[in-house]
Amino acid sequence: MDTAILLAAGKSERFFPFNATRNKSAAPIMNKPAIRRLAEEMLESGFTRLVVVVGEHEGSVRAALRDLPAPIAFVRQGAPHGTATAVLNAAPLIGEQPVLVAYGDVVVQPGNAARFRQTFLESGALAAALMQPMEGFYDPRDWIGARVKEDTIQAFEGHSTDNNHRLGGMFCFQPEVFRTLSAHPGLMTSVPVGGMPPIESDLAQTLQMLVEDGREVLAVPVEGFLVDLDKPWHLWEANARWLNYESERLERDQVANDAQIDDSAEIEGKVVVESGAQIGKRVVIKGNAFIGKETRVINGAILNGFCAIGARSRISDYCMVSGGTVVGNGCIVGHDAEMEGVMLDGSFLYHYCEVMGVVGQKVDLGAATVCGTLRFDDDETLHKVNGRREKPEFGANGTYFGDFSRTGVNVITMPGVKIGSYSCIGAGVVVYEDVPDRKLVLLKQELIVKDWGPERYGW
Repeated sequence: MDTAILLAAGKSERFFPFNATRNKSAAPIMNKPAIRRLAEEMLESGFTRLVVVVGEHEGSVRAALRDLPAPIAFVRQGAPHGTATAVLNAAPLIGEQPVLVAYGDVVVQPGNAARFRQTFLESGALAAALMQPMEGFYDPRDWIGARVKEDTIQAFEGHSTDNNHRLGGMFCFQPEVFRTLSAHPGLMTSVPVGGMPPIESDLAQTLQMLVEDGREVLAVPVEGFLVDLDKPWHLWEANARWLNYESERLERDQVANDAQIDDSAEIEGKVVVESGAQIGKRVVIKGNAFIGKETRVINGAILNGFCAIGARSRISDYCMVSGGTVVGNGCIVGHDAEMEGVMLDGSFLYHYCEVMGVVGQKVDLGAATVCGTLRFDDDETLHKVNGRREKPEFGANGTYFGDFSRTGVNVITMPGVKIGSYSCIGAGVVVYEDVPDRKLVLLKQELIVKDWGPERYGW
């Protein structure tokens, strides 16, 4: 088994407001695209060739995989018809050999791909799926999953409360499985009564057909974290989990020869400081931190826990970056601004901004833009995703600013709102509901004008 198929063709509609400008598989995880991390993991696991199925926003996927030191064959899927169809599009390039298939938007702890591949080859199984237990972590109604018993999958079923595991987005097949793939019914028929599956050829239905034919499908449990980038809050969760993983593995300082650390800086923890970076006067770092090339953390900035800052950013002027935060490349967090969550490349926080959530690419937040983070009922916010109400397991009360969006001064966002890409929120607006892509929201005031002057004071 030397070839892996990576699927990165879907429309990612549930990923709003971060789906208008990129394929979600190209979203950054600790400042590297998710599919890039996945591809590198495959190469480190012994695969020598990658086949990547692209479609929606394929340019973002191609850019994410540029200069990868391995042969890559790109296959363009037309209208997206589902993961099974995507795999069939790649089948002519595979030949009669076993293959690993991975969803390009899965963020999984390093080491899982190599272990999964080895377990499958040693088992002699016809097919295998990487699986994650749902108990205590996930609502089974939110995922396509399976019932697993003693490392064997009993049944796959779409969004069923009977499932005890969810699909981990990674599969291994012997070549004869392609014949079952080609007989896909075009939708997930294995659903609870009234389950209403979309007309979409999901790969899980192919595996269910194998189970119904009496063939064994091996379940391989995930080790460590796994995040499927399905909803916007998963981008935050994946970054936080990857940052925590890297931080806990950091055993010593790694400071480039030309990096600068001022003697007045207070550093509690280990730091990775790349070439040309600077940690300046009065800076406080309370936890392990990763500082990218030519980034300046200066003039009293506070990093309050595990943090990662990308290249060529400026963190300055008594701002505070909370623990668990990832800041992208070319960003600015300055002048008493506070940031908790994820900032994508080139975004800008300044003058008393207080932000919790995910800030998309090249977002310009006006002075004193503030995110509400706590509700009066002390509950987590319900979100609407394609009309369905969901309560996220992570990041429910964050604000999600789409790429290239802007806010005016003194904008306030209520917990859990999403602002679409290319949208602008005018000065003084309180945002209570999600704002679609490409909208301008302005506050209309009613003014009262009266005569006034010295005579009002007795003159």
